[in-house]
Amino acid sequence: MDFDRLREIIEEGLPFNKWLGIKVAELAEGRVRLRIPFKPELIGDPRRPALHGGVLSTLVDVTGGFAVWTSCHLEDRIATIDLSVDYLRPAGAQDLYAEAEVRLLGNRVGNAHVMLWSADAPDRHVAVGRAVYNIRRGK
Repeated sequence: MDFDRLREIIEEGLPFNKWLGIKVAELAEGRVRLRIPFKPELIGDPRRPALHGGVLSTLVDVTGGFAVWTSCHLEDRIATIDLSVDYLRPAGAQDLYAEAEVRLLGNRVGNAHVMLWSADAPDRHVAVGRAVYNIRRGK
């Protein structure tokens, strides 16, 4: 796997990821750590303030999918089959981190477990997720 190219795809190659500002903190085979820098537009509940749940679920999906892709070939394509997110506590108005680890990798399906936390409390998860991805093998 060309991790430099994968980093470029994650940060610059997908318009929605780029708009969210997703940054790569770490890439390794079967494991990915990403970060979304805080910006006020990501707030879902201004009274707390807390990040919108859709931001958290997006980061679960993106991180899990790229963790699976790290164990594949660059020309392979990954598509989400199933996604489950457990919201544990509000994610504060700060940078959001996620780490995904591949739990199962077959020829056509990959499964990842994802943990999310806020910058000020890396030991307190704000959400956990599980995702299943279809792998379409390239040439």
